[in-house]
Amino acid sequence: MTGVQPLPPPNLVMHGTRPPPPRPLQHLADEQAALHESLHGPIGLQDRLEGGDEPHYLRHGLAQMVLRDLRRGRWVTQDETDLHGLNRDEARQQLATFLATCLHQGKRCVRVVHGKGLGSPQKTSILRQLVRGWLAQRQEVLAYCQAKPPDGGEGALIVLLRNQK
Repeated sequence: MTGVQPLPPPNLVMHGTRPPPPRPLQHLADEQAALHESLHGPIGLQDRLEGGDEPHYLRHGLAQMVLRDLRRGRWVTQDETDLHGLNRDEARQQLATFLATCLHQGKRCVRVVHGKGLGSPQKTSILRQLVRGWLAQRQEVLAYCQAKPPDGGEGALIVLLRNQK
């Protein structure tokens, strides 16, 4: 008989060693970056005016059903961008570029990860409010809502974009 291997002895127990849980290096870096920005980059009046506090947004004139479907996950997320570790200007530029690219490619539903702000002194995300305000100002954004916990929860938004014309 070829290709046959004997069974291991019955009194031998094979214990696999479990690898240690992964260290969230990006999470630690995000906390440090958020802490540094919150300490060295105070939020001015303009930033407060631009920020949004609502966990959802629906463009005026659209049916509530659009937002309900977005919240329930009936739209498939086609792309995402991660703004972790970016300052306000970098985040705004990356978000604008990302939205323009998605619109050009015909993508309708995207995820924007802004982070939870765990590294900030008040444990609130600076980018969360800013991103919400920026999205509400963009003509291509029809609606957004907070992501479900597996998709980022309080640290991400699901955004519905208009059809490319």
